[in-house]
Amino acid sequence: MIDRNTVVKKKKMGFGTLTLITVFAVFLMIIGSMEGMRMVGKAALSVTVSETDAAPQSTTVDEAKETETLYRGNSYVLNEDLVTALVMGIDKETVTRVGGQSWSAEEAGGYAGGQADALFLAVINPHKKNISVIAINRNAMADVDVFDEDGNYQGVYTKQIALQHGYGDGGEESCLRQVKAVSRMFHDIPIHVYAAISMDAIPELNDVLGGITVEVLDDIIYPEYDMDLHQGDTVTLNGEKAYWYVRLRNENVFNSNELRLQRQKQYLTTFAAQAKNLSVKDVRVAVKLYQAASKYTVTNVDLNRFTYMATEYLNYDFDVKDLYSLQGEVIQGNQFEEFYVDEDALQELIMKVFYEPAE
Repeated sequence: MIDRNTVVKKKKMGFGTLTLITVFAVFLMIIGSMEGMRMVGKAALSVTVSETDAAPQSTTVDEAKETETLYRGNSYVLNEDLVTALVMGIDKETVTRVGGQSWSAEEAGGYAGGQADALFLAVINPHKKNISVIAINRNAMADVDVFDEDGNYQGVYTKQIALQHGYGDGGEESCLRQVKAVSRMFHDIPIHVYAAISMDAIPELNDVLGGITVEVLDDIIYPEYDMDLHQGDTVTLNGEKAYWYVRLRNENVFNSNELRLQRQKQYLTTFAAQAKNLSVKDVRVAVKLYQAASKYTVTNVDLNRFTYMATEYLNYDFDVKDLYSLQGEVIQGNQFEEFYVDEDALQELIMKVFYEPAE
């Protein structure tokens, strides 16, 4: 097998990621929790990223909390008890700057955040005791805050939303900017938690669970990566094969990112279910997952938030019916594919996931 670190990458790639809430929660159940920490954590989760980290967003969120919203003849109110988490899968090999230039991380120097090639918005609903996940197309065209290679602000440009993370330091700064861009896309919905995970975590996390078995959704035939999978095959992904399964896409196929996104969603749901089942049977599995993930993750979830999640969210339902994708149209841009979100469908999704009928 050719090492992914030495091969020349000829194809656009992305990252299929997982929800970390179950992993963190089970881990904290092992180390125990105190009621005081639990209450502090609950209070912390009620504060959005923008409120704690000065990433301004519009006043429409506060207005929505206080007033009813009329949609298709019915009144709705924002569910203020939701906890929203943005999970980012980061490709640090490429950053993009003003003018569409692409550089390697080495060429860009220290200011090279890497693209958020996978974006999942997890919505924890205490009223329904479930977790919904919205998969965001990395090529979705959105308002992006652009900075030059020296970190100087250049303005707001319409770009693929995956690029926002790259306009930062690769750590907290990049995460806050990505959170702001996603919140803005979702009509200023508040986001409370973020976790950015490097793609390098996939093989290790995958193998902690003994591999992930999937039915292959489309042909993945790349001899240079030792990949020869055909649609309909049932395979157990181990190590590097899991990595390539969620990353590779065929640039010669139009809308190839959407095909890859379906694989990422499949991997996400399978991984989450297997992680939860194995952790319930043997809590040491959760410890190993936590230890593996922590080496690759940037997050604002501290111990207090972990503790509250441990006592509240472990047994929440997470089902494929609660996994959504943005609807829209893909066109070929001057250089790269561009995904234009169907705003009517987005508004309907926001009302379904984030709002409740007014009493």
